[in-house]
Amino acid sequence: MIHFERFKLENGLTVLFHKDITTPMAVVNVLYDVGARDESEDKTGFAHLFEHLMFGGSINIPDFDAPLQHAGGESNAFTSNDITNYYDVLPSHNLETALWLESDRMLSLAFTPKSLEVQRNVVIEEFKQRYLNQPYGDVWLELRPLAYRVHPYKWATIGKEIKHIEDATMEDVKSFFAKHYNPSNAILCVGGNFELEYVKDVVKKWFGAIPSGSKPARVLEAEPEQKEFREKLIERNVPAAAFYYAFKMPERKNAGYYLADVLSDALGRDKSSRLYASLKKEQKLVSEIGAYITGSLDNGLLIIGGKLNEGVSFNMFDKALWEVLEKLKNEIMDDTELDRLMIKIRTAREFQEQGLLNRAMNLCQFELLGDANGINEEHEIYNSITPKDLQKMAKEILKPTNCSLLKVKSNQNAES
Repeated sequence: MIHFERFKLENGLTVLFHKDITTPMAVVNVLYDVGARDESEDKTGFAHLFEHLMFGGSINIPDFDAPLQHAGGESNAFTSNDITNYYDVLPSHNLETALWLESDRMLSLAFTPKSLEVQRNVVIEEFKQRYLNQPYGDVWLELRPLAYRVHPYKWATIGKEIKHIEDATMEDVKSFFAKHYNPSNAILCVGGNFELEYVKDVVKKWFGAIPSGSKPARVLEAEPEQKEFREKLIERNVPAAAFYYAFKMPERKNAGYYLADVLSDALGRDKSSRLYASLKKEQKLVSEIGAYITGSLDNGLLIIGGKLNEGVSFNMFDKALWEVLEKLKNEIMDDTELDRLMIKIRTAREFQEQGLLNRAMNLCQFELLGDANGINEEHEIYNSITPKDLQKMAKEILKPTNCSLLKVKSNQNAES
């Protein structure tokens, strides 16, 4: 059970406090309800660009990292298609340093031409290194628009193309900041060995005077139901042919989300999974294979991905894969397999919740979903899952008409 307190400032900032008497460290986590799905299709990559810009100096603090490092702390951030999350970890007695830094960049970034140019170049270089110049790096740039035709999940967090970042103007980034980076659109979690009244006082001291702004309305085009199998073949300079089967799955708040999560574990979580046992160990069709879900807030994807062994054709593998999927759909999973999956899920959750930072981040994410206490209720949802529930979900989502397949053909042999 993860205990927490919740309070709200007059400017709309939602604050969570999680007391942990076992650690001398403190965590400050700020989740902004903005991700790549909130971008305009002709100006993508902005949420990720802001992840970098937020470290480029704010109105009163030219260098974000220096004061934090001086206080014995460290910080980082990540962006997804759904959220942008910033966190600081530092000794408890220096908590106010992190609150000062986070509040000042929420109040206003410096927006200097130099900062924009530096961070723009960092993002462009990241785009090239991670997505264009790395084997299999552009898979998500190809797979997302294959799986999604309407919803903004059709582009990756990095953006659709480098040009969108190259063309970003100062007016563009100021407008994006003003719309999304305000107390009404943020959730703050403080974790550490403090008293609630102290946390209330210091949070109000540093964040209370920031203008509230308004939470932007999110009106996204719903992705229509997929009714046909989609397939795309690309040829790349990669060491082995690869495959990515993407099946649409329920949104994060839907009970079906948890069923799809367990199905992905049954199929490809580890070496005891069905795909590994059948396609790698027994039939030796692949050098690696796995299954996972994207964890998206809106309708996400269950991905089956891996690499073919030399001499194995896509058609040969495809036939064997669908045989495994059909068995999952036609035969009810036995209780022993389900129990084994649940033990692994519980173990992974317990391991993750050992860290104060993970607890703070998860509390913020569940609060975004509607109630931070969801973090304590998830195990009941998993425990209520039955083999029949899983079979029903498998029949619903693991079908060709709900699948988008990206095949990556290797041209290395052709070149040699």
